[in-house]
Amino acid sequence: MKMVSAAKLKKAQDAITAMRPYSNKLTELLQSLSATLDADSGSKYAEQREINNVLIVAVTSNRGLCGAFNSNIIKQTNILINDVYATKNVSVLAIGKKANDAFAKQNRVIGNKSEIFDDLTFDNVSVIAEMLMDKFVSGEFDKIEVVYNHFKNAATQIIMTEQFLPIVPVESDDNINLDYVFEPSKLEIVEELIPKSLKTQLYKGIRDSFASEHGARMTAMHKATDNATELRDQLKLTYNKARQAAITNEILEIVGGAEALNN
Repeated sequence: MKMVSAAKLKKAQDAITAMRPYSNKLTELLQSLSATLDADSGSKYAEQREINNVLIVAVTSNRGLCGAFNSNIIKQTNILINDVYATKNVSVLAIGKKANDAFAKQNRVIGNKSEIFDDLTFDNVSVIAEMLMDKFVSGEFDKIEVVYNHFKNAATQIIMTEQFLPIVPVESDDNINLDYVFEPSKLEIVEELIPKSLKTQLYKGIRDSFASEHGARMTAMHKATDNATELRDQLKLTYNKARQAAITNEILEIVGGAEALNN
């Protein structure tokens, strides 16, 4: 399992590494444009409302045997439910069977998108992102957050809680360099970029989690192998000691019987 995860990790790591520059540049461009727009021209995805209904998108895996990978997400989601949004109506969208199994018992799951890992593409994730955007715009939810594992390296995963909607306001920065030619207007470009940016943000989060899963499983299986080897060595030593003690007792009995016959 360690070798299989190592092979899958290489592909998943290459995918998220190749995507990050695009995602970061898109976010940078969107923030630069948004910072120069008037306050009245805000997007429907940036509407700040009184928070009553919260949706948490919990990204886990479909399988176990990956250490604390899933339990950390479940624990963080429970903190949001019981502490941060204790007085709010909180629902969960499960991406991964482990999240669905954990929160279905609390009757909080409004949907299970575990099948996304069978064919993890931007188009398939876009469908989920569009559903989330529709639920926010319709007023079904006032705030949507995504909880996932950020891939740092094979041995380290960082739990991330990102606000998906509404879009976090960007403070204006006089030092922003806008060396761009706009066609059509800046507002139209921003309105086009925001949905694309949200889809990219969710896709990056799920891709991050996918790479983190294989890294966590590879590390967990490596530790399991080391622990099993150590346990085997300890049991072998205990067995040899017991065997040696039994042989010694038999020899003592034989010698004792021979001495008794001689006497």
